[in-house]
Amino acid sequence: MPVQEIHDHSITKSALLSSYQMPYVIPLLDVIRVLNDAQVNFVLVGAHGLAGWRRKPRATEDVDVVVAAKQLKKAAKALVAAFPNLEAVDLPVVIRLRDKESHDVAIDVMKPLQQPHREIFKHTHRVQSAGLTFRVPTLEMAITMKFASMTSLYRADADKYLDAHDFIYMVKENPELDRDKLAELGCLLYAEGGKDLLELVRKAQAGEKLPL
Repeated sequence: MPVQEIHDHSITKSALLSSYQMPYVIPLLDVIRVLNDAQVNFVLVGAHGLAGWRRKPRATEDVDVVVAAKQLKKAAKALVAAFPNLEAVDLPVVIRLRDKESHDVAIDVMKPLQQPHREIFKHTHRVQSAGLTFRVPTLEMAITMKFASMTSLYRADADKYLDAHDFIYMVKENPELDRDKLAELGCLLYAEGGKDLLELVRKAQAGEKLPL
């Protein structure tokens, strides 16, 4: 199946699964449409954005997007206007849009302040779904993002295991990955990041247990 069809199928399926499991979830395509109409420069990430590279779509409670630094307030304003049940909570690395009553998070507008998000706009793949065009991370950027989460000092262990699950599937489902590009992106995180990232890729391909 061509890459475009894989992404379209996977993103459509993850959005559908989300709507089945959480009846009040804000539809993914509605979020994309609002951001496109507002001419916001964004990249879809999270469970939806990486679904095509994993080829294992799953439900998720929120939509995650990385937005260009100069358009963060514009994006939040457009989304709150479109979904008036939401309120914006401005945090150091994300503008969190949550339900006013339940405080459940519906949309995370992520700030490109830390690596690899600072470089994400240079490494995107254009996708079309339901007549909408938007961007997701390239395969190598998607893998690097999961590597960053797996090695973060601030992420809970339970979440790191889910990151490892995604990392393994992305590596195994995409044997054509660019190792040189992975090494380059891994070094954005820290000096030996590229070397460590490639070692985890090797372990995943060999079916070895990943150290967390």
